[in-house]
Amino acid sequence: MPLPFLTADRAFDATDDVALPFDDHDHWRRPYRPGPWRVVAAALLLLLASFVLLAAMIIAFAGALSGAGVCLAVAAAVIAAALRLLRMGAWVSRHGVRRVGLLLTKTVPWDRATAVRTVQQPVRWLGLPRTVQGQALVVVRRQGEPIQLLTDHNADFLSRGEAFDRAADAVEAWGDEYRGA
Repeated sequence: MPLPFLTADRAFDATDDVALPFDDHDHWRRPYRPGPWRVVAAALLLLLASFVLLAAMIIAFAGALSGAGVCLAVAAAVIAAALRLLRMGAWVSRHGVRRVGLLLTKTVPWDRATAVRTVQQPVRWLGLPRTVQGQALVVVRRQGEPIQLLTDHNADFLSRGEAFDRAADAVEAWGDEYRGA
């Protein structure tokens, strides 16, 4: 009995004209995968949260419920930070471009953006205060300063120049398609 859903190398059936789930341009999507540095950092945070939850369980069994509650709150905060860390990056849709940071999200509608382009400038290395010369994808707004969406030295693209180029091209293509509409 063949199980075609289990094989990744099955032939694409050209008669299927069903739109794929990611073809809906009204939903916000990240046009690239999270980088290994970001995934490793989130995994380490989740590992830390598991140890804190284990500590909360031990403290609860020892009878100090207030201490267990504090540990549960700390674990919830660490889990929320790990999930937000995975969500960080540039997101696009038909409505605009969104830069999701750890604490702040900025959205620029396409009609307020004049250009989306890659520029050479000093960029932060892995989000730390140290800056190095690199490339950044910026969205230039009609009013206000440009917003830096991606850099080639952030947690998604460090040592992955080709991935940065593909992601920048994808975001620029979205901008070209929807800025004029």
